[in-house]
Amino acid sequence: MTQPADISWTEEGEPRSARWRSESMAPPKRIVPADDRLDADAAYRLACEGTGLLWRGDYHNARQLLQALGRRIDRKRRGKAAPKPPASPLDAFNLHRQAQAQRARVLGMLLLPFEGDYAIPLRRAPDVRQACLEAWGPAPGQAFVATLRELLGVIGAHEWRKKGVEIPALGARIHPHYGVFSPVRGEYIELVAKAPLPRDTSLAFDIGAGTGVLSALLARRGIGRVVGTDQDDRALACAGENISRLGLGDRVDIIRADLFPAGRAPLVVCNPPWLPARPSSGIEHAVYDPDSRMLLGFLNGLAEHLAPDGEGWLILSDLAELLGMRSREQLLAAIDAAGLEVAGRLDARPTHGKAFDPDDPLHAARSKEVTSLWRLRAKG
Repeated sequence: MTQPADISWTEEGEPRSARWRSESMAPPKRIVPADDRLDADAAYRLACEGTGLLWRGDYHNARQLLQALGRRIDRKRRGKAAPKPPASPLDAFNLHRQAQAQRARVLGMLLLPFEGDYAIPLRRAPDVRQACLEAWGPAPGQAFVATLRELLGVIGAHEWRKKGVEIPALGARIHPHYGVFSPVRGEYIELVAKAPLPRDTSLAFDIGAGTGVLSALLARRGIGRVVGTDQDDRALACAGENISRLGLGDRVDIIRADLFPAGRAPLVVCNPPWLPARPSSGIEHAVYDPDSRMLLGFLNGLAEHLAPDGEGWLILSDLAELLGMRSREQLLAAIDAAGLEVAGRLDARPTHGKAFDPDDPLHAARSKEVTSLWRLRAKG
């Protein structure tokens, strides 16, 4: 979350202030009250200028206004003269992220007031107190302001947490928490479900447990004891809750650790973020790995955490290679420099919608993407 800050504005001729809350953006430098009388074109101009619109009207009208702002962003983008095609896949990626950031900044200018118990003092506002409690922790006890866009993310996460995500390989549902990446891409899970287990199935480490889905799958596959690690508070709570819900608490331990727990294991599994770029929000830490910190940390520490004849499973998409962010040669060199060798590899093609969407800005790369499970061993 951004550093706590107080925001100020003038309303009805009087100075007002409140606490600012956001996971991803700094508070607007200028804030004005807004209500149902504000039309979408005027709201769009103000938002593009960086003016925060503190909503005082009907809640559902605010949601409609947010949708209208999104349409204007898209219309402006389509109305521009056809840009020169990106010089490279990496240029396409950078332009895509830039457009995403600009869109988020404009949509983030529509603000909502909250009371100290997470209630929203607007007409027809839903009761979001439970959703906010799950995402943001205990109520702050003082008024604050947050973006409508982030609130909708909180509400969506609450619904996913209730419903869960069906995991066919597990024969059960995993319930993601707010800020913990949902296991919606099933190909990497299927790879872990199909890979041949080592002879010794007494223990496995799951590095970066997230929702706990791979820890649970390893236990269901017959691993006697699984130790899942993570550093993120939300991930630790999420994984612990899922493991308990699945009745695996006697075989799976979820602990806080920077990558590896103490000791050695016959099997060490890691599904690090796939793209070596800087995240712009908490949830993006599951996708972006600055300077390949987690990937290289896993590789460089694996040999000393493998039991004799043990295997390390690295689950990694080649999207970074297709985008020109990392080469296959660099990956293989990192594996070799870590004192490891490749014992085998299983591949899977993605099945998510973006891989088949020709309008996706990164379609050229996504359409060729392959996710691999690299079976690694310490060099003899």
